[in-house]
Amino acid sequence: MLCLTNVRKRFGAITAVDGLSLKIEKGEVFGLLGPNGAGKTTTVNLTLGLLAPDEGSLELNGTGSPRDPRNRSRLGVTPQSMAIYEELTGEENVAFFGRLYGLSGRRLKQRVEESLAFVGLTDRRRDRAGTYSGGMKRRLNIAVGFVHEPSLLLLDEPTVGVDPQSRNAIFDNILELRRRGTTIVHTTHYMEEAQKLCDRVGIMDRGRLLALDTVENLIRNHGGKSVVRAVTDRGESRVVTDDPVAELNRLQAGAKLLSFHLDRPDLEAVFLNLTGRSLRD
Repeated sequence: MLCLTNVRKRFGAITAVDGLSLKIEKGEVFGLLGPNGAGKTTTVNLTLGLLAPDEGSLELNGTGSPRDPRNRSRLGVTPQSMAIYEELTGEENVAFFGRLYGLSGRRLKQRVEESLAFVGLTDRRRDRAGTYSGGMKRRLNIAVGFVHEPSLLLLDEPTVGVDPQSRNAIFDNILELRRRGTTIVHTTHYMEEAQKLCDRVGIMDRGRLLALDTVENLIRNHGGKSVVRAVTDRGESRVVTDDPVAELNRLQAGAKLLSFHLDRPDLEAVFLNLTGRSLRD
C-alpha cells in the first residue's frame, strides 16, 4: 500500500528523516513509534504529500507519489490536533469533509450517516461539536478522516486525552476498519495500545528506523530477559532469566515456594532498550 525508499528530509542543519525505507502492506495496522523528535510527524507529513522528500521516493498503492492529488484522494488522516469545527454540528462536520473529497448528493448523505453510526455519534449528530466530550470529539475526528473511504488511513495519536470507554470504542473502530480492508498507519506513545492493535511495529529514533517486525518478534529479539521475583521459606529472591519456568522449578526444588511474580518483557521494554531511557523534550 505504501512504499518509502531511502527517504531523507532535512530542515536546515536538522535531518528529520534519514534514509528511511519501509513497506506497509495492504490491510495491516502498522504502528509507528518513537520518542519526541524521532521523525514520526515528518514521516506522516511526507506520506500525506504535505512535504516533498529531499531524497528518495514515496509510492502509494503502486500509482505514484502522494503529492499527486489523484493519489492523495485515497488517503485519510486523523491528526492529533482536532480537525473539526466546534461551531458546526457533528453531521455538518462530516458532510463538510466529505464534500472536500468530492462526495455529493445521495452518496454524501449515506456516508455521513454511516460514518456517524460507526463512531457511535448518531444520537448527537445535530449537536454542535463544541458541546461534545473529549472522547466524542476524538471519535468525530476519526469519522471525518474516513468519510470518503480511504485506502490508507493515518491515525496520529487518536486516543490522547480520552476516557477508557472512548478509548476502547476507538480500538474497536480501528479493528473493524482493518477487518474491512483499510490499511492503517497508527502513531502512538501508548505501548500497550500498539501491542494490542498493530500487526507490525516500526520504531524510529533520530530519523532512522531502528527495528521493524511483529510485536512478538520485537519482544523476542529486543525485549530482554524475564524477571522472577519469588518468596520462599528461605527469604526473597530476584532472578533475571531467559527461562522463568526452569528458574521457578529450581527455586521450588530447593525451598518451599510461597509466592512469586513474573515480569515478562513487553513492547515498552523493547522501546526503551532501542531508544534509551533519557528524557526527550
